[in-house]
Amino acid sequence: MSLTSNPVLVSAVLSAVLLFTGTVWLWPRLARRSLRAVGGRIGLLLGTQVALFAAVGLAANQSFGFYASWADLFGQEKDQGVVVDHPPGGGPLEVVGSRRVPGAGGAPPRTGGRIQQVDIVGRTTHIASPAYVYLPPEYFQPRYRTHRFPTAVVLTGYPGTASALVDKLHYPRTALELSRAGRAKPMILVMLRPTVAPPRDTECVDIPGGPQTESFFAKDLPDALRTHYRVAQKPGGLGIIGNSTGGYCALKIALHHPDVYGAGAGLSPYFKAPIDATTGDLFQGDKALRNHADLLWFLAHRPAPDTSLLVSSSKVGEKDYRDTLRFIERVRDTGRTRISSIILESGGHNFNTWRREIPAALEWMSGRLSGP
Repeated sequence: MSLTSNPVLVSAVLSAVLLFTGTVWLWPRLARRSLRAVGGRIGLLLGTQVALFAAVGLAANQSFGFYASWADLFGQEKDQGVVVDHPPGGGPLEVVGSRRVPGAGGAPPRTGGRIQQVDIVGRTTHIASPAYVYLPPEYFQPRYRTHRFPTAVVLTGYPGTASALVDKLHYPRTALELSRAGRAKPMILVMLRPTVAPPRDTECVDIPGGPQTESFFAKDLPDALRTHYRVAQKPGGLGIIGNSTGGYCALKIALHHPDVYGAGAGLSPYFKAPIDATTGDLFQGDKALRNHADLLWFLAHRPAPDTSLLVSSSKVGEKDYRDTLRFIERVRDTGRTRISSIILESGGHNFNTWRREIPAALEWMSGRLSGP
């Protein structure tokens, strides 16, 4: 039976109930001080606890889609994502069911690159956010001293931590390996979280009377990068990529600001900002602002921007699969905005799935950014 099937969840719940009932029923018989009685008590308590945690974990997994299968849960899903381009037109899409760079060793910056931890302060929005900046080896090599490098802004999900992009998702290591293999240009990576006003989830929205998060990513961040690093000056030299909430932000910012970002990639994204306890009222009742943040509405009612987009999902394990196919078709209908996808057969909403997609996504990003 599959990890997400109802029979597995029901079995776990029944096991927890039966073990709890058995513990209550048998406890008087195990009240002696013999080794056998003590072992029985330990076994019943341990079994009940394990069954209870399994039931809660399975229920949470069904609700939030962290893992799609047993193989996904135990880290055995290894198939790498493959980018597929979707030209305009065509038939409907298939729907199936509902520091030093890690891995560089002790190499000096000219060989292994460097990661800098910085604080980015928005000149116009006055938003401040910590970030990690990966500079590739070529950045320090004499023959590239006048070059400006293609740059990708990398966003976590919510709440997320910027360090997870380095330690868990291995963005710098992957970029270094792709460059060494000749599959991608040397790129600067600017890694941060979209949560710029913690603990509030601002969904990269310019909130009336609140944090101007979209403006921070669309104006202040690019300005700060151009001031302090040799990043490409043209729009085609800057891209943005993220997972989950960061994926929604990446797609939205690329769509809204094609003059700044030449490409946007969303891994397991959603396509409109939620309103919940973590966000508060993002739009203050402003329907026009809410529509503007809905990517499907935007594509249907606004001129199609000249930019390239990438989305990823899984046929089994991701709740956004159908919405992702709708988004692809909506983009194709514009005839102007370009769309590509990575669709896995199976993969949940978790780091293991995104690690399988990141190499192909960075290679795709490199192919759409100008640079040396």
